Amino acid sequence: MNIQQKKAVDFSRSSISRYIQLATLFRRRIESGQWPVGSQIPTVEELASECGVARATIRQALDILEREQLIERYRAKGTFVRRHPQEELWCAVGTDWSGLLRPSHSARIEVLSDTPDVRLEHVLYQIGELAPAYRHLHRRHWRHDQPFLLTDVYIDERLRDRITKEDIETKTALRLVADIPDLEIINAQQTLTIGTADMETAESLSMPLNAPVAYVHRRAVDSNGIAVLIAQGIYRGEVVRFDIKLK
Repeated sequence: MNIQQKKAVDFSRSSISRYIQLATLFRRRIESGQWPVGSQIPTVEELASECGVARATIRQALDILEREQLIERYRAKGTFVRRHPQEELWCAVGTDWSGLLRPSHSARIEVLSDTPDVRLEHVLYQIGELAPAYRHLHRRHWRHDQPFLLTDVYIDERLRDRITKEDIETKTALRLVADIPDLEIINAQQTLTIGTADMETAESLSMPLNAPVAYVHRRAVDSNGIAVLIAQGIYRGEVVRFDIKLK
């Protein structure tokens, strides 16, 4: 099909800036192999015609891909695909108990704040009874010197003395409670939702405002019916994948 004959993409159905939507579209074309590594992509004029947007909007989208080192531009020669998106940053998130407890040796955890005695009144997707107070850990996870995950972890304050400083700097949220001796976890759930990055998230994860993110909520309940862990993680949408075993 001639590129001029393609139906223009309708970007009006989303509040996300058009150039960010386009960057996501073009990134997916590289990832899927539609634009193979080493190949020349269509010109700005061709893409503007295909997508029904101004050339300046296409250039903004390509600027994002260039900053991510996915493409290279050559004067008088064109724009070429340099590599697949974020090959070294893929973060596989487990979907079962053992997978979620598996450590990630290539990741580094930065503790942004550690706040005691936080009272929670409303929790999304709550299971179990709330503890009287929680220890709130605000953490940022890095891989290859790039941030990919922002987390808020609430742990029953009564467990404070059973978690070390090294634990909070090295362990995933669920492992923080799973590794506590004699603490029996009888129920745990994970909920995934999709959204876009607000200003704080975009700044913390070095990503564009309104870019796609994955929100992952995790809860764990002990044998007394208390929600000893309540955690929310915000993953950069382009660097996370969820592998679900179907059989």
